[in-house]
Amino acid sequence: MHFLQRFFGPVDMTEGEPWKKIVLFTIPMLLGNIAQQLYNTVDSIVVGKYVGDNALAAVGSAGPILNLLLVLYVGISIGAGIMVSQYFGSRNREGLSYTIGNSILLMLFATLFVAVVGTLITRPLLELLRTPDSIIDWCASYLYILFIGGAGLAYYNILSGVLRGLGDSVSALIYLVVACVLNIGLDLLFVVKFGMGVSGVALATSIAQAVSAILCAFKLYRMKDYFDLKPSYLKWNTPYAMNVIRLGVPSGVTQAIMSMSMIVVQSLTNSFGEQFIAANVIVMRVDGFAMMPNFSFGSAMTTYAGQNVGANAYERVTKGAKQGTILALGVSAVITGGILLMGKQLMGIFTDTQELVDLSFHLMRILAVGYLAMAVLQSLAGVMRGAGDTMTPMWISIFQTVILRVPLAYLMVYLSKSPEYPNGRQELLIVSMLISWIVGMLVTCFFYVRGRWKTKAIGKAE
Repeated sequence: MHFLQRFFGPVDMTEGEPWKKIVLFTIPMLLGNIAQQLYNTVDSIVVGKYVGDNALAAVGSAGPILNLLLVLYVGISIGAGIMVSQYFGSRNREGLSYTIGNSILLMLFATLFVAVVGTLITRPLLELLRTPDSIIDWCASYLYILFIGGAGLAYYNILSGVLRGLGDSVSALIYLVVACVLNIGLDLLFVVKFGMGVSGVALATSIAQAVSAILCAFKLYRMKDYFDLKPSYLKWNTPYAMNVIRLGVPSGVTQAIMSMSMIVVQSLTNSFGEQFIAANVIVMRVDGFAMMPNFSFGSAMTTYAGQNVGANAYERVTKGAKQGTILALGVSAVITGGILLMGKQLMGIFTDTQELVDLSFHLMRILAVGYLAMAVLQSLAGVMRGAGDTMTPMWISIFQTVILRVPLAYLMVYLSKSPEYPNGRQELLIVSMLISWIVGMLVTCFFYVRGRWKTKAIGKAE
């Protein structure tokens, strides 16, 4: 256990060889992101195998709406993580304490908002998106439970974000693995044993996420060497709260834009029928694992840049950015290659319908090369966010999704309509995503090299 703590424990990224620090931090991050992805994947496997392909389509169709409402959680946790890493790098105990306390308070407001608004807009949004009648009730019940029981997800996000900002990615990993195992057990209990269907997987996820949040809270309470968690720091403090919001809102908006684009494209996806919806769900589940190294390195680079910017070590930031991006590319290439080699076997985990397996694998092969582009995009965007520049990645995301991906998807599908394909070629939805990823990478590289992110720090060392 001592070895694991030394290898995975809190990492001070302001000293030592950058790539080694990044790897030490990224390994548990990657494992944690895989565990996080298992939440949705296990839900999909259980409903696909024990309820049917329509239930699988229902869980997938609910995803974009769920992600849209959860952007508040994402924004606050990212904003808090950036401030925590910079104050940790500058050794500012008071700033760290106020940031953590106000982030916890902000997340309480966000949780209440999502619970109320989410339950009110779920059904109208599903109808607006032309969700098939055969799955709309399942979609709605799945979302109601997750919105009302969303406190666990909210507080896991914020508290694990704080732990990562402090350089401790192992604790979040351990607690998430515990919750993931619990989620699998509850999925099987509620769906297979009790016959609760789609509602059962939503309830299992809510309970498991609450457990992971409680474990994170206990861990933070014991970390008194780094900050204080007294009642005085849990009271509203406008400068700290607004800094969390200012840094977090662009990241939240980025997630919202991505979710909105998915919702708009989901309407087009739904027009191809239940089989394509189910195939798209399978692809997105496997896609979640393919993107894991990219998201993990992106998060690691945010913490790495934040700590070193806080310590005024900009040359070290640049050196680490180069090394981290090369590492991300290498890992992404290996994982993507594995998915392509084992693709049909992976698709077969979700369904026994051979036509669905073949269609899913066809779509996955189209998307594969895009993961290398996303490795570069996520790493460099992570550096900019960690330095305090969350606006530039937001504008790149707006361009990549709103201006490019969504119009391109509709245009390409429209132009491909023919007597053989009256609704257009369905695989062009995936092609439009691939194009947007590649263009987004090129734009991100341009703004990183331009270097204006170097002027955005909050908590520099004196």
